[in-house]
Amino acid sequence: QLQLVESGGGLVQPGGSLRLSCAGSGFTLDVYAIAWFRQAPGKEREAVSCVGITGSYKQYADSVKGRFTISRDNDNMVSLQMNSLKPEDTAIYYCAADKWGRCTGPGITTPLTPWGQGTQVTVSS
Repeated sequence: QLQLVESGGGLVQPGGSLRLSCAGSGFTLDVYAIAWFRQAPGKEREAVSCVGITGSYKQYADSVKGRFTISRDNDNMVSLQMNSLKPEDTAIYYCAADKWGRCTGPGITTPLTPWGQGTQVTVSS
């Protein structure tokens, strides 16, 4: 079964940093555009950042520009480095692979796999 596995979340104080990781199970990520999404309690899921297949295309939501960095670490790992975290960054973070290999802005439109369990990020003092 194809699935994505997110890790790296946790509790951090405002201004702190976390690094999230996304890995494929049953497939590798190197031929897909990969995006990070997040969903806060009571809110809709929103796109955070997307990286293209080669790694040269990167897009970010306005709310995270200058603070978050998406990167391809190897053929089967995409990371999201989150710095200067704010309480409003608190959410469950999910990664997704685009079936057609394309980013659409900071997200994707055609997920290859079902949504996973995500990883919880809590920013609080």
